[in-house]
Amino acid sequence: MKILSVSSDRTVFEQGSAVRSRILEYGRLVDEFRIIVFAKKSLGFVETSFPPNIFLYPTKSRSKWGYIPGALKCAARMKVKGVRVDVVTAQDPFESGIAAFLLARIFQAKLHLQIHTDLFSPHFREESFMNRIRVRVAKFLIPRADAIRVVSKRIEDSLSKVKSQKSKVSVLPIFVDTKAIEEVPITTDLKKKYSELDMHILMASRLSPEKNIPLAISAMKGIVARYPKAGLIVVGEGTEESRLKEFAGQVGLSEHIIFEGWKKDLVSYLKTADVFLLTSNYEGYGMTIIEALAAGCPVVMTDVGCAGEVVREGENGLIVPVGDREKLERALAQFISGEVKLEASLPRLLTKEEYLAAYKKSWEDVLR
Repeated sequence: MKILSVSSDRTVFEQGSAVRSRILEYGRLVDEFRIIVFAKKSLGFVETSFPPNIFLYPTKSRSKWGYIPGALKCAARMKVKGVRVDVVTAQDPFESGIAAFLLARIFQAKLHLQIHTDLFSPHFREESFMNRIRVRVAKFLIPRADAIRVVSKRIEDSLSKVKSQKSKVSVLPIFVDTKAIEEVPITTDLKKKYSELDMHILMASRLSPEKNIPLAISAMKGIVARYPKAGLIVVGEGTEESRLKEFAGQVGLSEHIIFEGWKKDLVSYLKTADVFLLTSNYEGYGMTIIEALAAGCPVVMTDVGCAGEVVREGENGLIVPVGDREKLERALAQFISGEVKLEASLPRLLTKEEYLAAYKKSWEDVLR
């Protein structure tokens, strides 16, 4: 089986990155694995191979508007060299999906789409004009795919909104090595690092609009009023960082909300926090939720991603409606007061071997 993938994740060019590690594993599943990566020429990426069967092709575009034409140029060079492709897979049903759709026609190959975000959530659509266009693109591409892989049951259910959707759909989240998380030693103890607090609430994510961290800050105002020694530790970086710090100061919580930046020892943070908080407007799945539960940290989260699928209300977490500050504050207060007892646990997840077998099958389904 010969696979051509279209991706926008440029960390595949970084030695030791998680994405490169996954690519090397996926390459062992097939005869040939070629990846076209949307990348600007200014980044300096060059064609790279990992013998015997993995090949990376940066588009070397002048701007993001040149990504799709750049992918077509990469394909033209492959055709000249006599490259054959059985399946073209896209990492999203948006820009990558358009390129994959065209490449599948060029190579007379099957089209496989991957969906990693809850694109039919109204919050996704309302976030930007570009997202509204992306939803339209997805509605065009999804019925034309030969098979689709989604990362959650929530997304699978949402595909019913697409007319004429008859593609084979498989649900397969990104693999999380929960055994490895369990074995990681604690190098940073939040309870010691912030001993002035007796309730350590942890968030870890990009500081971007869809994560809706202002909701967490607003809820913390009421929490701190009742529990003065409660604090929120935010791990992550992003475009919203300065605005979030300013907002925390405006509501008088500068001493109770701590912005840590990215941390390499996130697992230590998860293992020593009292509860993990996620307030996103939408999520495809929510890998950090799996990581938190694997580390023994219960969860309070909005009703997104794996809520209801992995996180079970009142058992290993509490689930609140998206954007509802009052219910979020109430859920946190129930946990802090001990009114609700949560036990961090996970349902049975796929082993690495089972995951890779299922990943390969999602490609094989395209050819059946």
